[in-house]
Amino acid sequence: MVLPQVIRTDTENTTDGERLLEGKTVNLRIVEKEDIPLLNEWASSLEVGGEYEFSHQVSRSEMEKNFEKRLSEPSPVEWNTFMIEKKDKTKIGYVVHFNTLHPAGKIQEIGYVMIPKERRKGYCTEAVRMMLDYLFLSKDLSCIQAMVDVRNVASQKVLEKAGFQKEGIIRKRFFIRGVWTDNTVYSILREEWKEPKILTRTEKK
Repeated sequence: MVLPQVIRTDTENTTDGERLLEGKTVNLRIVEKEDIPLLNEWASSLEVGGEYEFSHQVSRSEMEKNFEKRLSEPSPVEWNTFMIEKKDKTKIGYVVHFNTLHPAGKIQEIGYVMIPKERRKGYCTEAVRMMLDYLFLSKDLSCIQAMVDVRNVASQKVLEKAGFQKEGIIRKRFFIRGVWTDNTVYSILREEWKEPKILTRTEKK
């Protein structure tokens, strides 16, 4: 589960390699301020969010303020948003990664959103695989996890195709459109990922 208005980008401390990750059919590009109008449109669209996502209306000015705040104020939460673009630079969704705050763990969680007309074409699965490559190549992580609504079969298939394994169900975790929903936890360990599937090199952080 992920909302686009929750954005953290630090372009001053981000390498060019991190700003653009090149795949076979899509690229991942770190979100910039000029992407906010489109992200705001997606955040306010019930069609883009779908029946399994939070229904959250947010103004463009509020999103811009949130963007600037996250750039200027230190936070223990590392949260980065990447735009998913086709090779012609058409923006079709986004993928995020953020750290789960636990003193004894080195785990990142990912989330993603794809606009309706570009679903079921393999773009989302490739974006997730690219994010796994990027995170395991650039960070000392033991595990990457994701949570998905138990009813969202399509999203679960994306994770399974990318190599994630189902761990279990967390009951009544999120309040979605008037209903407390159960979520399935997925994860992939470094030794299960083994090696890059799409990316071949990235700068060590």
